[in-house]
Amino acid sequence: MLTFINLFNYMDRYVLAALVEPLGAELQLSDTQLGWLMPGFIIVYMLFSPIFGTLGDRGNRTKLIALGVLIWSVATATAGLAAGFVSLFLARAMVGVGEAAYGTIAPAILADYFRPRIRGRIFAVFFCAIPIGSALGYMLGGFVAAAHGWRMAFFVAGLPGLLLAGLVLGLKDPPRGRYDPPEAPDRPRSTIFQTYGSLLKNRAYMLTVVGYGAYTFALGGLAFWGPTFLVRARGVPSESAAMQFGSIVVVTGFVGTAAGGWLADKLLARTRQANLWLCGVSTLLAAPCVWVAITAEDSAVYLVSLVLAELLLFASSGPINSAIVDLVSPSVRASALALSILCMHLLGDVPSPPLIGMVSDMSSLAEAFRMIPIAVVVGGVIWCWAAVEQRKAHLAQAGIQ
Repeated sequence: MLTFINLFNYMDRYVLAALVEPLGAELQLSDTQLGWLMPGFIIVYMLFSPIFGTLGDRGNRTKLIALGVLIWSVATATAGLAAGFVSLFLARAMVGVGEAAYGTIAPAILADYFRPRIRGRIFAVFFCAIPIGSALGYMLGGFVAAAHGWRMAFFVAGLPGLLLAGLVLGLKDPPRGRYDPPEAPDRPRSTIFQTYGSLLKNRAYMLTVVGYGAYTFALGGLAFWGPTFLVRARGVPSESAAMQFGSIVVVTGFVGTAAGGWLADKLLARTRQANLWLCGVSTLLAAPCVWVAITAEDSAVYLVSLVLAELLLFASSGPINSAIVDLVSPSVRASALALSILCMHLLGDVPSPPLIGMVSDMSSLAEAFRMIPIAVVVGGVIWCWAAVEQRKAHLAQAGIQ
């Protein structure tokens, strides 16, 4: 159920990317304005995440998720009524309120349903919904917009969420930390400031979320502008570009996410830092593939390179979230996920779509895309550094100098 809802989460998020050209033409929006539509959602998403993170560590998590699904579904459908940039921006921003509840709480619930030794695979299944949902957003947006206009695409994407909001209420909220070492029974509950203060002092955790920011900068820019890049830089028709890019995302995302989660769990038998090492190494290997994908003009070369890049990038989807929940205590997992969402979006896909749009307005989209592989390298290096810091923390806990 949580994975299925996550699929709609990302479908509603990325249906916008398939509609950039038609809604931009009808509403007369510049690339800079179009680039701000995704951050409009993400800014609200990251600002509300700490609020829902705190609520998720203290209240009924399934009810909070149901509320979030209801809000984002209504907001997605409302975007179909937009009359200009401001109304469209506000509708997309409200999507962020609902998704903040889901993004912070759902992984914390999953961590309490399953033991640590299989969490990599569990999160891989859960996060396989990212590429599938994103691809459905591209495909549904492109197909419905071509047949019935971009407004109908928002209606079709948003309204099914009203049913999901009711279904999620049937899920049980499991005991927090039931598969983790028990915390001291007399440990007082931390205040919000103490909770987030302790997370900021957790070196391995903070490096992990900063690396996540660089990774999200690259992936967010590629996800939002990818279909438009194919139209402008490679001459692919608009409807075909959305379908082509969506097809690549769904296949590589599913395979890469599943393989990454499975491999990380296998490597845990060798090192407790397996999740971070896998993320760091696979991301560094993806960087040259991204470069070739955005610079090669031969269709066979750039498509093969894009497939390889997406496979390697999506391999981190499950392991990085497994690493985050393993780096903190069970009582603050929702808060830790909330802070990671705040940091990764503040550093990542809040600035990347508008920045790429601004550079595109000044030169070209092809030139703007050259910053993406640089961000990929930065993310990979920081994640490898985080793995080293996690090892140091484990040795310190074991009393080894």
